[in-house]
Amino acid sequence: MNIAKRLRPEIGSIPLTLIVSAYLLIVTNITFWSRTAAAFSSNKASLVAFSAAISLLTICVLVTLSVRYLIKPVLILCVLVAGTASYFTDTYGIVVDKAMVESAFVTTGAEAGHLLTPHFLFHILVFAVLPAVMIGLVRVRHRPFLQKAVRNLALIVPALGVALTLISYNYAAIAYVARERKEVLTVFNPAAPLSAAVRYARSVYMDVDLVVAPFGIDARAGDRLTAEKKPVVVVVVAGETARAANFSLDGYGRETNPELKALGVVNFRNTSSCGTATAVSLPCMFSGYRRTEYTETKAHTRQNLVDVLTHAGISVSWWDNNTGSKGIAKLTDYATKADRQNSPLCKDGECLDAIFLDGLDSKLAAVNQDTVIVLHQLGSHGPGYFARYPEEFRRFTPDCRTDELMNCSPDEIVNAYDNTILYTDHILASVAKLLAKHEDTVAGAMIYMSDHGESLGENGIYLHGAPYAIAPTEQTHVPFISWFSPSYSRTMGLDTKCLLAYSDAAMSHDNLFHTVLGMMNIQTDVYNRELDAFAPCVARS
Repeated sequence: MNIAKRLRPEIGSIPLTLIVSAYLLIVTNITFWSRTAAAFSSNKASLVAFSAAISLLTICVLVTLSVRYLIKPVLILCVLVAGTASYFTDTYGIVVDKAMVESAFVTTGAEAGHLLTPHFLFHILVFAVLPAVMIGLVRVRHRPFLQKAVRNLALIVPALGVALTLISYNYAAIAYVARERKEVLTVFNPAAPLSAAVRYARSVYMDVDLVVAPFGIDARAGDRLTAEKKPVVVVVVAGETARAANFSLDGYGRETNPELKALGVVNFRNTSSCGTATAVSLPCMFSGYRRTEYTETKAHTRQNLVDVLTHAGISVSWWDNNTGSKGIAKLTDYATKADRQNSPLCKDGECLDAIFLDGLDSKLAAVNQDTVIVLHQLGSHGPGYFARYPEEFRRFTPDCRTDELMNCSPDEIVNAYDNTILYTDHILASVAKLLAKHEDTVAGAMIYMSDHGESLGENGIYLHGAPYAIAPTEQTHVPFISWFSPSYSRTMGLDTKCLLAYSDAAMSHDNLFHTVLGMMNIQTDVYNRELDAFAPCVARS
């Protein structure tokens, strides 16, 4: 026992707290300090004041919690969270906010596997696990309660006083950064990710007893739909991580959309997303709320587009090749395609998006009523872009062939990403061609929107999920493409040439709900013609 004690060094609670505070501030906040320096670049005095104040406040919080039975769990939690979060902030420029925490909890093992790289595991071992073990091994020396309280207060009170004084004397500059440069505090470890985790846990707890309110129960088929003898079929393709900046239809220098271009699709070049992560954007797209009105609670407590279509007697199917419908398709025909076994299109728990095509062909051949089919793509989800397209679509080379983007050049990353867009072009064109193939029996149309975009290293930022207020346009500018068969256009009185004149109009995820209702000629009080992207070019019946 004595030998074991000697092997475990002893340290006072305050010295241990100061050491861990220094570790957290210096080692796990490289991105935070870099952004802080940039934000205060024109005011060095305020930079020093802010840096000193936030360091002192961190020490005050941890010293306050440095009591017996609490100090080790708190410090271990802090280094584990900060050490893990720092990998994403320092490597990809990612903000670990509530949406990112939610994404971590709902992701699949295959998707998560692309992030569990050797570099990530080494980082976690060195910067999270090892410090946590060291904290766990030391013996903490505690004084009697009153003595401890006096000593802690002797440090906390003056430190807090200095911090508040520094903030008050530099309030204008610090308040401006806190308000206008949100990218600074959103990467402060471990406070930011811990706050995000608490907010996510609270939302999960609050959702347990939520009641879903009916919505659009007055929905019915309009005159055009009832007059058409053939079933009307609309395929809604929910894209994944496709940014408009790399679509040649939107002006990109490379030809990444050759098949869609040949089909003469309608493309809206100025479309913005509701969020920068699937967990936000996907339910928002289908909710019927505008982005400025949308909240997660609202989405969970009211029926959505899928339900309104069902109220109108439309057959709705949701086919998923991603991480699920985020609660959208609870009450409809839902099928996951990502768990297919023994398919050449599937590997390691993930499938290429061509997995939709055979089933869609069979579905269209058998359809006998008005139908909406939602295809939720895997699309261009990173960082393993190379796994999103088959060899024959490896057109832009050399392409990044690893999940560890830091081991690839910028050109290799862009090449791999562009191959994913080229493949999505093929998938969308194939959907349109299948609808055209069954033109004799169905009046078909396709509408495609991506849930969010992607950063490919611009300004040191990769992947997606940035808080919307500070998100770069690469993460919020998304493609919006549609295709219509001749019989569909004729049935719905749609002038596709007219739509081309609106291709530069500002569109967003706000439009999807009402546009799909309009495409299916659904009559309901919840339909807003002003938000129907195609309405200006539809003859009034």
